Amino acid sequence: MEREDPLERIERKERERKQKGGGAKAVMFVMIAVALALAGALAYVLWQKNSLVSELQTDKEALTEQIVALQNDYENLSSDYDSINLQLDSSREEVAQLVDRIKNTEATNRAKMRQYEKELGTLRSIMRGYIVQIDSLNQLNHKLTADAAAARREAAEHRKLNEQLTAQVEDLSSKVVTGSVIKARGLRLEAYNNAGKVIDRSKSVTRLLATLSLVENALAEPGPVRVYIRVKDPNGNLLDDGRGTTFTYAGETLPATASREVDYEGQEVELSIYVNNIPAFEKGIYTCEAYTSQARLGSCELMLR
Repeated sequence: MEREDPLERIERKERERKQKGGGAKAVMFVMIAVALALAGALAYVLWQKNSLVSELQTDKEALTEQIVALQNDYENLSSDYDSINLQLDSSREEVAQLVDRIKNTEATNRAKMRQYEKELGTLRSIMRGYIVQIDSLNQLNHKLTADAAAARREAAEHRKLNEQLTAQVEDLSSKVVTGSVIKARGLRLEAYNNAGKVIDRSKSVTRLLATLSLVENALAEPGPVRVYIRVKDPNGNLLDDGRGTTFTYAGETLPATASREVDYEGQEVELSIYVNNIPAFEKGIYTCEAYTSQARLGSCELMLR
C-alpha cells in the first residue's frame, strides 16, 4: 500500500477543517437570522398589545370622567320635595357605587366597561327625569303661589268667602296628597327550583319570586318608583340577599330583602322581584310585605313543605 505524503495529508486535513468551519458558520448565520426574525415578531406583538392596553386605558379614563361628572351633577341637583329627594339619594348611591366599581376594574375587561357605559346611560336618563319632575313641580308651585296671592287679595274684600275657600282648598289638598299615593294589587310570592319551575318543597327551592302590579293613578307623580319587599322565614327572620338594601318608611329606616325600580307613568305596571343568594329554605310559612318609600303596598304568604 502506497503511503500518503505527510505534506499532502496535512493539506488535506486543513481543507477538511475549513469545509467544516464554513458549514458551521452558515448554520450560525441562519440561526442568527431566525432569532432576529423572532425578536422582531415578538417586539411587534408587544407593541400592538401595549397600544391596545393604552387605548383601553384611555377609554376607561374617559368613561370614569363622564361618571364622575354625572356624580357631580347629581350632587348639585336638589329640590324642595321630599319624595324626589329620597329618589335622588338612592340614585346618588348608585352613581357612587358605579364610580367605585369602574375604578376597581381593569381597563382590559371590555365586558364590564360596556356594562358600565349602559349603566351610565340609564343613570343619565333617570337624572333627566328628575329635572323634568322638578321643573314641572316648580312651575306648578309658582302657579299655585300666584293663585294663592290672588285669593288673598280677594279675601281682603270678602273675608267670609275666603274662609270658605280656604277650607275647600285644604280639603282638596288633603285629598290630592292622599290620592297621589301609589297603591298595588295582586302581591304573590312563589318558590322556584333550578329548572325554573314553581314548587312548594323547601329542599328543592333555589329562589323566590314576588310579583305585584302598581295600579293606575293619574294623581301620582310620574317617574322612577322603587319597590321594596321584606320576606321573613317561618321563624320570623328577615331573608337577606347580601346586598344590604334599606329604605325609609314612616320616618324609620328598614332593611329590605330585595328591591326593584320601575318607570311609573300613572298607568298600571306589573313587576317581579327575585330573592336570590339564600343558602337554604326550611319548611313553614314565609311572609312577604311590599313597600314604597310612601306606602305599604300589601302582604302575602307562601307555604313550603
